[in-house]
Amino acid sequence: MAATSLWRRLLGLLGGCVGSLLAAGGARAVALPDNVGEAMAHVYSGGGVTASGPALLVRKNLGDRFSITGSYYADFVSNASIDVVTTASPYKETRNAYGLGLNYVVRDSLITVAAATSREPDYIADALNVDVAQDVFGGMTTVSLGFTRGWDQVGKTGDGFFDTADRWRYRIGATQVLTPNWLMSANFEAISDDGYLGNPYRVALVFGAAVPESVPRTRSSRAFQLRAIGDLGERNVVRGTYRYFWDNWGINAHTFELGYARYFGKDWMADGFVRYHMQDGALFFSDNASSDTAYITRNRQLSSFNDVGLGFNLAYTAKTVPGQYSVVVTGAVEFMNFKYSEFTDVRTGQLYSFNAYLAQLLVSVTF
Repeated sequence: MAATSLWRRLLGLLGGCVGSLLAAGGARAVALPDNVGEAMAHVYSGGGVTASGPALLVRKNLGDRFSITGSYYADFVSNASIDVVTTASPYKETRNAYGLGLNYVVRDSLITVAAATSREPDYIADALNVDVAQDVFGGMTTVSLGFTRGWDQVGKTGDGFFDTADRWRYRIGATQVLTPNWLMSANFEAISDDGYLGNPYRVALVFGAAVPESVPRTRSSRAFQLRAIGDLGERNVVRGTYRYFWDNWGINAHTFELGYARYFGKDWMADGFVRYHMQDGALFFSDNASSDTAYITRNRQLSSFNDVGLGFNLAYTAKTVPGQYSVVVTGAVEFMNFKYSEFTDVRTGQLYSFNAYLAQLLVSVTF
């Protein structure tokens, strides 16, 4: 189960970097994405967790209107995080994820339908995504709508525990060309979860005694994001992002990010960013409760904390044959620091904090 959040973090880092730089090139008519083949290796280490593995993606156009995408992602996880070492034994597991998508262009719209499945020894997650992007006002504005339906199966190794969770995600967004050099986007997402939303391995503390974690079986979340990207001239690009998240569990979170990218010569591009995130804890979080209540958790991700991230990316165009193909090699690294204001390390009695890093090597062939 720990691999799921790591996978999302990895995809977020890669997608955020590449997506921003592509968008900074300016608006264009609706077209199929380029034919591409990508291979990535990654490693994450922090807080007692190490995860590494490969990722593969291939996208091929089938004529002028259709393209198909296939992907594979693996995480080999060694987990000795604070949750594990204070309540159970360290463990190792493997997570495999597969995806299949179809893009279709009709007039000024790009329609994407994708399915994904993720499998761990004690967790199976399946999802179906539908997204539509529509150009309006002569391509100066792009409006997007999306929906995701997810089905999760939750188990506990060696215990016989089994439960399910259903997930719905609705999103709407717009990207606007402000000037020939500036773009701005606004996105809103509504999330509804129903079913088993906890962790069967996690315990809470009541007067210092361990009791099973108990969280509500429903959760409604909202997120709003603003992003601006600007071309400063001479192949310099700057971007800024703000995201606000809130839910009915009492969590409010703010995320700020600033980034800068610059091309050097014809073949090199460097990108750097800094990110700051802070959030309030859930209403039913307690580090060591004084009474046993209907809902109680000691999940540090539902507590008050903040984290700072500093990342660097370097891309090199190794080979380009105009009209045929290009090969780009990208290296990325991010350093993170997490500090918790409520969650303590029961071994020391001190507020918990840790450092982490994420490294990637990506080879992308566009043809």
